[in-house]
Amino acid sequence: MQFSISVIIPVYNGQRFIKKAIFSVLQQPQVTEIIVVNDGSIDGTQVILDELQLQNSKIKVYHHKDKLNKGRSASRNLGIQKATGNYIAFLDADDYYLENRFVNDIKVFQENKDCDGIYNAVGFDFYRPITVVEQSQFKLNTMTKGIESDFLFDALISGKYGFFQIDGLTVKKTVFDVSGLFNEDLMVSEDSDLFWKMALKTKLVGGILEKPVAKRGVHDANVFDREDLYRIYVIKMYESLIFWSSKKGIPLTKIDTLLKWIWLLKFKQKNSLLNDSLYWASIFFSNPKLLFTYLSVKYFPIIRLRKELFTFLYR
Repeated sequence: MQFSISVIIPVYNGQRFIKKAIFSVLQQPQVTEIIVVNDGSIDGTQVILDELQLQNSKIKVYHHKDKLNKGRSASRNLGIQKATGNYIAFLDADDYYLENRFVNDIKVFQENKDCDGIYNAVGFDFYRPITVVEQSQFKLNTMTKGIESDFLFDALISGKYGFFQIDGLTVKKTVFDVSGLFNEDLMVSEDSDLFWKMALKTKLVGGILEKPVAKRGVHDANVFDREDLYRIYVIKMYESLIFWSSKKGIPLTKIDTLLKWIWLLKFKQKNSLLNDSLYWASIFFSNPKLLFTYLSVKYFPIIRLRKELFTFLYR
């Protein structure tokens, strides 16, 4: 299979960064097209895109209907649908690729014919002052080792071996026929949602994990600093994954893991027993395939609390 890559860049009010992002992609000879989805920008982003399009025919710019702002998931999905390459990679508008971004990916795909995707390390570039805590936390976004595909989901959900980031991911376009597209109902965590689906249904392989192939821009407007959004949407992500897993026939042991993490998040909320009971009832009644399994009994709040109390008293 010829290695042709479509790189998808969603952008909203990215005039400060978009030129650097696009230039970093143009340096990669394996890229056949750069699909930029202007997600309703109201700054000078489109002026920059118009200029760059005149300079290079690889750059293709798309908008949502009526040039609405629909968010990163919808923008990436539009890019996937427009892509003509047989491989897909992503780049956020405030990030950039490093030299030879795809050289090792080609080698790995050629050596592993059944490989569906490759994850690589991504570094950080600060556009604002860096704190002492950030110096220790923001070194490298990576998995500490390549994980066998059968165990990748469990590794990702636990975080035991780290995480990977979307700028370092390259996948066959056919992967989306299996995993589906990005969940447009999620304002954040939409990337984790898709990574975990891919880990459950496809074969992802570790690429370059000890040094970055791309860099994330860290600045005052980063969405990953929005803890308020993550508190809301992380649970929504788990709920979405449970529904998807039930439809896709994912083993109950994997769904059990998702339910466990929801239980922990709900426990931290310290809701009343009635509220928790209603919540868990809604989870299982909205997923009929799970309703008559051991999971609906295991996670019913009264039974779960009794079990934990028994374990505490007699351990």
